[in-house]
Amino acid sequence: MLGLLVFIWGTSFILIKRGLEVYSPFEVGAIRVSVSFLVLLPFALGRLRQVPREKLKYIIIIGVVGTGLPAFLFAQAQTHIDSSLAGILNSLTPLFTLLFGILLFGQRLSWLRAMGVLLGLAGAVGLIYVTGEGAVEFHFSFAIYAIIATILYAIQSNMIKFYLNDVPALSIASLGFFFVGIPVLILLLFFTDFTQTLLSHEHGLSAFGYIAILGIFASAIAIIIYNKLIQITNAVFASSVTYFVPVLALIWGVFDGEHFPALALIFTAIILMGVFLVNKKSKKTIC
Repeated sequence: MLGLLVFIWGTSFILIKRGLEVYSPFEVGAIRVSVSFLVLLPFALGRLRQVPREKLKYIIIIGVVGTGLPAFLFAQAQTHIDSSLAGILNSLTPLFTLLFGILLFGQRLSWLRAMGVLLGLAGAVGLIYVTGEGAVEFHFSFAIYAIIATILYAIQSNMIKFYLNDVPALSIASLGFFFVGIPVLILLLFFTDFTQTLLSHEHGLSAFGYIAILGIFASAIAIIIYNKLIQITNAVFASSVTYFVPVLALIWGVFDGEHFPALALIFTAIILMGVFLVNKKSKKTIC
């Protein structure tokens, strides 16, 4: 499941980049959410009455925090930062997941898990650095959007584990997009230039196709898998999928004839060790 998520999310940033070549950041986020909403709508309608009413409030929050806002935030961030830097910042998710788990949800912190989070983060940053030959340009005023998105992902992960662990992953995802998708779709169709751009721009249809793929696979399908992974493991382990995004980017680069730095193997091994420690049980805790 972790590997499948890596494969899907490893291509998400380049799809966002392609969408931004034609559409505005808001339109990219709105198209992504709207497509996911429409794909999952049949499942949402069938499950709306099956979920206990007291659980719906958490699903609505998760829909806004975990699936709605990050789609817009990453699109806005990538107007001035490249996809590799977005991948680095996305790797902050496990760290924030661990911190919020301790501060807000009473999760106990083991030395092994803390070390694993830091190792994974270091490996992801190092991998991007060596494969990009150190040329990572940082624009804080736009990178902050991606950082906020990772914080929201962290809140979402902990809420699923602590409040919705007994709710089917498909129900969480489909209903989350149901409550967010309706207003977003209305905004997209009636308050943006999306329709005009789609019909008149030379690359309007192809760019829409890239974002639609993003919405179907990187949002709808991947979020169902991610929610299930949280439920059967833990929030920090599931969020460690973000460490492997740079690894997949490196693999795609090799197939495309790009140079493979020897140091990349070392940083990949560091990531693997970090994820191993995150999921390893330990009786010793810090707090």
